[in-house]
Amino acid sequence: MKLALHWKIMIGLALGVCVGLALNLSSESIRSAAGATGLGPGLIDFLVNFNQLLGDLFKRSLQFIAVPIILFAMILAIGSLGDLKKLGRIGGKTVGIFACTALTSVTVGLLLVNLIAPGGPRFIGVEARERLLAGLQTDATGKLLTTAKSVKPWDLARDLMPTNPFDSLARGDMLQVVVFALMLGIALSLLPRERSAPVYAMIEGLNEGFILIVRGIMRVAPVGVFCMVTPIVANLGFDVLASLGAYFITVILGLSIIQFVIYPAVVLIFSKVPLGTFFKGIAQVQMVAFSSSSSAATLPVTIQAVRDKLGVPADITSFVCAMGAKINMDGTALMQAVATVFLAQFYAIELSTTQQAALVFTAVFSAIGSPGIPSGGMVMLVVVLRSVGVPSDGIAMILAVDRVLDMCRTVVNVTGDAAVAVAVAGTEGKINLAPLTPLAPAPPAPPASSSAETKG
Repeated sequence: MKLALHWKIMIGLALGVCVGLALNLSSESIRSAAGATGLGPGLIDFLVNFNQLLGDLFKRSLQFIAVPIILFAMILAIGSLGDLKKLGRIGGKTVGIFACTALTSVTVGLLLVNLIAPGGPRFIGVEARERLLAGLQTDATGKLLTTAKSVKPWDLARDLMPTNPFDSLARGDMLQVVVFALMLGIALSLLPRERSAPVYAMIEGLNEGFILIVRGIMRVAPVGVFCMVTPIVANLGFDVLASLGAYFITVILGLSIIQFVIYPAVVLIFSKVPLGTFFKGIAQVQMVAFSSSSSAATLPVTIQAVRDKLGVPADITSFVCAMGAKINMDGTALMQAVATVFLAQFYAIELSTTQQAALVFTAVFSAIGSPGIPSGGMVMLVVVLRSVGVPSDGIAMILAVDRVLDMCRTVVNVTGDAAVAVAVAGTEGKINLAPLTPLAPAPPAPPASSSAETKG
């Protein structure tokens, strides 16, 4: 089919939703008519599990390349920047814009959840409340509690520094991988050219090798997206969604404001890229993010799209997107703020203005500490709930509808990575919207004069 890849992915996504709904409805009708045994239920379970397997393999392949792509891309980006003053300038702009969008996103979420009050009696009546409370499982948060980290700023700052860089690479701790890449990239840029050139050549070769792997993975992306979406829709029930519909809509509304108001404002303020060009350029990224529910797994696709379709230089693209994959979690931060106030309303707990003001910063820091895995934001939500005295057992309700919301907020997160990359490049006057090839070559090794300039 002579269609752009993002259209093929969209078709795979739509087919996955349709097939998943068909399997869900067929499973309910067969089980109600013939009981839980027989060929029909077994066949449906086989189809769901088969698609789950293929979808997991596709998602694992994306996760497989995420860590090396971040490591190699950031080292090459720092080497290409050359001047450490330029690195500090670009890094400052990146962190500053990310911080502003994060605080704005959480504030928007708090305003919406207080205005709509999805956990109040207007949306959840007495019967629905009793049914939801009866369905809560007290051990639903047990696994999350064992993996949750502290949201205190000094603890997050302490966790920045890896004690063993190879252990960080093996665990896929993206924040520590970014710090490791920054330190190694800066050190290589300070070495004499004759010492650093062989290392850059090796890293550049490895980076090009992983780019070839990305090309191969993206060829099967439409099928992979179909296989990931189908079992999600097939296993999704609508009873709980109906009871939590107001919460669901509140989060979606907040994510939509971030996606279509805040990020477009960032693009328009800091660059001259037309919004139509921006959203068309990242359409493929959004489809992969929606299906994989992982910013880290989508990172290779984000880097390619921002560099090749939005005209952002390779060094700025690699640096900003790799940073954003870990510290830009606006959708996750908004969800955590909305979920906390929603559960407080559900349990009839009054949160003071001071508590909600503190919640803005708590949600931002906890989102940064969230692991880059599907539903990773739920890990830190437990800690956020306890910080304001809201029972963590209520997270079981959030988990019931979080799978779809996780897909949506991942789209928002990767859109933010692209928007900030465009904004930073715009402030540097480095955007080139001339026609580009589908896949540009890997960023070149730093020029021979870079090390001398840096040392001087």
